[in-house]
Amino acid sequence: MILWCLLFLGFVLFGFSLRKPPIYHWLFTFLLTSYCSTFIGVIVVEKGMLEYPIRLLADYFESSILYEYLLFPVLCVYFHQTTYNASYKIWFLQAFCYNTFFTIIEVILEHYTNLVQYHTWTWLYTFISTFMLMIIIRTIVQFLPRKNTYS
Repeated sequence: MILWCLLFLGFVLFGFSLRKPPIYHWLFTFLLTSYCSTFIGVIVVEKGMLEYPIRLLADYFESSILYEYLLFPVLCVYFHQTTYNASYKIWFLQAFCYNTFFTIIEVILEHYTNLVQYHTWTWLYTFISTFMLMIIIRTIVQFLPRKNTYS
């Protein structure tokens, strides 16, 4: 039930994230985050550091496609939107806040549900990896043109 609620929430938040321009920035952020988080997620799961005992499409994926393809990318889109005209200092502060919230949610899910299980993985690895990925992706997207020249 939690997974279905998170799936619905992810789709709703994704829809709202595309309501203001530049939409190509938001889509690029979403797709790049999905692409990068897939590599990290597959490596972490295949190395046995982390496990998702209950997941969507469990017959086809060992990692959490809900997290890697929807929830984390949507979080990165909102992070990009809230830092669109901000300084680098604000980027780091907001990335810290977003990741603190997201990591707390993951720790609660790990402790009270069977959705995620840490083996050699810890909440600190989650925090550092998502923080770094958010900053790297935000830096890459910063170099896209501000005006939509792709119309």
